[in-house]
Amino acid sequence: MPVPWFLLSLALGRSPMVLPLERLVGPQDATHCSPGLSCHLWDDDILCLPGDIMPALGPVLVPTHLQTELVLRCRKETDCDLCVRVAVHLAVHGHWEEPEDEKKFGGAADPGLEKPRNVSLQAQVVLSFQAYPTARCVLLEVQVPAALVQFGQSVGSVVYDCFEAALGSEVQIWSYTQPRYEKKLNLKQQLPALPWLNVSADGDNARLVLNVSKEQHFSLFLYWKQVQGPPKPWWQKNLTGPQIITLNHTDLVPCLCIQVWPLEPDSFRTNICPFREDPRAHRNLWRAARLRLLTLQSWRLEALCPLPAEAALCWQAPGGDPCQPLVPPLSWENITVNKVLEFPLLEGHPNLCVQVNSWEKLQLQECLWADSLGPLNDDVLLLETRGPQDNRSLCALEPSGCTSLPSRASTMAARLGEYLLQDLQSGQCLQLWNDDLGALWACPMDKYTHKRWALVWLACLLFAAALSLFLLLRKDHAKAAARGRAALLLYSADDSNFERLVGALASALCQLPLRVAVDLWSRRELSAQGPVAWFHAQRRQTLQEGGMVVLLFSPGAVALCSDWLQDGVSAPGAHGPHDAFRASLSCVLPDFLQGRASGRYVAACFDRLLRPDAVPALFRTVPVFSLPSQLPDFLGALQQPSGPPSGRLRERVEQVSRALQPALESYFHPPGTPGPGRGVGPGTGDGT
Repeated sequence: MPVPWFLLSLALGRSPMVLPLERLVGPQDATHCSPGLSCHLWDDDILCLPGDIMPALGPVLVPTHLQTELVLRCRKETDCDLCVRVAVHLAVHGHWEEPEDEKKFGGAADPGLEKPRNVSLQAQVVLSFQAYPTARCVLLEVQVPAALVQFGQSVGSVVYDCFEAALGSEVQIWSYTQPRYEKKLNLKQQLPALPWLNVSADGDNARLVLNVSKEQHFSLFLYWKQVQGPPKPWWQKNLTGPQIITLNHTDLVPCLCIQVWPLEPDSFRTNICPFREDPRAHRNLWRAARLRLLTLQSWRLEALCPLPAEAALCWQAPGGDPCQPLVPPLSWENITVNKVLEFPLLEGHPNLCVQVNSWEKLQLQECLWADSLGPLNDDVLLLETRGPQDNRSLCALEPSGCTSLPSRASTMAARLGEYLLQDLQSGQCLQLWNDDLGALWACPMDKYTHKRWALVWLACLLFAAALSLFLLLRKDHAKAAARGRAALLLYSADDSNFERLVGALASALCQLPLRVAVDLWSRRELSAQGPVAWFHAQRRQTLQEGGMVVLLFSPGAVALCSDWLQDGVSAPGAHGPHDAFRASLSCVLPDFLQGRASGRYVAACFDRLLRPDAVPALFRTVPVFSLPSQLPDFLGALQQPSGPPSGRLRERVEQVSRALQPALESYFHPPGTPGPGRGVGPGTGDGT
C-alpha cells in the first residue's frame, strides 16, 4: 500500500523534495550482481523450507554476509513505498575430495577421474523476509566462472531489489542456499517510525504521546507480539488527537507493542515495540509467569511473551535449605512458553520442584505437586547410578552433597544408611524416575526421626522425674500446644482449579501449628475405605482431639446441600468418587439439626467466588468467614482456646496470606489475561 509522501518525509526527517534515498521505478522485483557473475531472479516466490545442513562434496558457494539499504519504489513522482534492498556477499567454501586410490597409494589417480578444477560454480540463494504480517521467500540463481573460483575467497555479491515494508516495522532477513551447506545468515532492519508517536518516561510509568491534530480521528491498538502466529490483543479504542496515555509500569513487558492508524480508508498503520530492552519489562514478565502442572508428567510455563529459558527438577527438603538440582542424573531442558512439556517421572512427590533459569539466572521455582500431594515430607532421596556389568551405586541426597551408602560419614543419612538400604530392598521406597543409567527413590525418614526423638523424650522424662509436678504439667501443656490443633477440611470438588485452590489453603494452614486433614491428600486411603467410612473416622478423631471441622463452601457445595435438604439424597454421579463432602452430609446435618455444631464447626468461602449470605441458612448457625478478607477471624477460630497473643496471630495471618495469594491470583486471573483495573482504559488518557 503506497505511503503518503508527507508521511515518508516526516519519518525520514527530510524535505519532500530532497529525500536522499535512491528511487526504483516500477513494481517489479529485480536482481543484479558483481562484475563477472551472472544472476537470475525466479519469477514467483517459493516456500520457505530451509531443510537440514548437508555435507559439501566439493567447492560450493555460500552466503557470508548480508548488507541492507533503504530505497524508494515509486509508481509516480510522489507515490512511493519504503523498500529494503539486500546485498548477499558470496564466497567459495570446501575443496575437492582426493580420490581413494591416490590417498591409499600416493600415486596419480586414473586420468579419467581428474579433478574438475576448471569448472564454474552455480548456487541457488534463498532470501527470506518477515515483517508482521507479511512473510515471503525469493530465489536467486548465481553462477561464478571458473576464473573466479578461489577456495576460501569472496567472489562478489548479488543484490535483490527489493522488499516493501511499513514505516516503524522490523524486518527479519535470512539467507541460505538450496541445498543448505552452512547455518542461515540473519539480519534485522528497523525502519524509521513516524515522529508523532513516541514513548517517554513518566516516573516509574510509561507515557504514550500521540501528537496529532485535534480533528484527526485515529485508532490505538495495544497487543502482545508473538514469535509465531497472530498477536495477542490487549486493548483497542478509537480516539481523537492529541492524546497522552499513561501505561502502568507493572503492565510493561518486552513484547508489548503499539499500533496506530488514522480512521480513513486504506490508512497506513504504524507499529512500535518500545519495551523490548527495558529491564522493568523483563522483570514484570518473569513476575507474571506461572508454572502449571497439567498431569503427573505434563506441565507448562505460562507467560505473555516468548522468552529463552531452560528447566530442571530439584529436590526441596524441609527446613529451608536450597532446592538441590537433580542434574545429573537428569538434565536441563530448553522450554517453550505456553507449550506442554513432559517430565520423565514415574510418580509425583511434594518435595519435587521445578527450577526455571534464563541467562544462567534462577527466575522461577515452584513445587508443583505440593498442592495436590500435601506439604513437604521428611523423606530422603536416594540416587542410584548403574554401570556396566550390572554394577550399581547408591547415595543419599543431603544439603552437604550426595552421601554414598553405606558410609562412615557423620551425616544423618550415613548413620541410617543400613536401614535405608533395607527399606529400599523391602519395597518401602517410592521410585520416582528410572532409566538405563540410574533411578531416583524417595525413602521415608519419619519413623527413624520419631525413634530418635523418642530417645530424647525418654531422657527428658528421666530428668523431669526430679522436678516438681508443676513443672511436669507445664511441660505436658507446652507439648500439647506445639503439637497443634486438628482441623478437618471438607469441600466440594467443583473442578481441578478449585481443588488446587483448596490444596493451597490446606498447605498454608499446615505452616501454622495445625494438623490439617483433607481428602485431596488421602486419595489412597479414601479409595481403600470408601468416602463415608473415611470421613466418619476423620471426623471422630478430629472432634475427640478437640479439633475443628471446616466446611469450605463453593457454588457446587451450595447446590449439593440444597439438593440434599430438599430430597434427602444427592444426585448420583454429580461428583467424583473421592468427594468426601457429599459423603459427609449424612452425619454433618444431624449435628446442625440437633444443635451440636457450635464450637465444633466453622464455615468459610472465598471472596469473589461466593458471598457468605449464599451459604444455606442451616449452616450459618456457626461462624461463616470470607477468605482472605476475614482471615484473622478465621485463624483465630481455628486456634487453641488459649491461642497465641495478638502480635503472633498477626504474623500467622500475614504468613498464610502470602502463601495463599499466588493460588488466588492464578484461580481468578489466569496468566494471559490482565487483572481488573490494570489495563489502559478511557480514564487513563487525558487529551492535551
